[in-house]
Amino acid sequence: MTRTFLTRLLAVSSLISAVAIVGWVHQSPDEAGRVALKSNHPTTSPDDEILLGRSLVLNHDCAGCHGGVSPASKQWLAGMTRPDQEFLIGPCALKLDAKPCWRTRPRNLTPDNATGLGRFTERQIFNALRYGLRPEDTPDVDITSGTPGVGNFPQHPHYLAPPMPWPGWRYMSDRELQAIAAYLKRAVKPVSNKVPESEGPPDFWASAYTVDLIGPYPPPAFPAANERVP
Repeated sequence: MTRTFLTRLLAVSSLISAVAIVGWVHQSPDEAGRVALKSNHPTTSPDDEILLGRSLVLNHDCAGCHGGVSPASKQWLAGMTRPDQEFLIGPCALKLDAKPCWRTRPRNLTPDNATGLGRFTERQIFNALRYGLRPEDTPDVDITSGTPGVGNFPQHPHYLAPPMPWPGWRYMSDRELQAIAAYLKRAVKPVSNKVPESEGPPDFWASAYTVDLIGPYPPPAFPAANERVP
């Protein structure tokens, strides 16, 4: 487990602990499920997009949670295959018998239709990375807002379970997130591995991860109030 991942996990655990104490606050794809995203970047070939997505998946250590040492590994991104890959979320992450406590399990990111991401479109995977929305609970739509009920954002959103660090991923460019979705959907070999559903706080972290806690998307233009031009 990398030091970076441990830092993220502790940060998530601290946030969930704090929320638990305070209380929970209330383009269409083509036949292959691909979506053309608007971008100012020059058009790239499918191979370039796949290689970019692969590089981002490697550089962001997706395998640190979702399995496999490298793309040559048998269980590359196949999700939890052993009990010790399970995560404790909440105060129990710091003190074993503390409450509340939830167990979350890294899901299968391969394009297996029955147990992985194969049944979802690239747009649904993109929306999961940009907005943290569970693809199985979110329609295949172009979302233009982060406010529930506005711009195709679900009125009652269902979010990914921690410790998936989507709040940090969502500031990546459309091109980068689409490349990741394309790589996972088209370039990873499917692995049949049924991962049990994660437990989670009420609606996972939907109630906790509000704009006030994770900041607006897109971020304010540079320089913002606490920045300066060098």
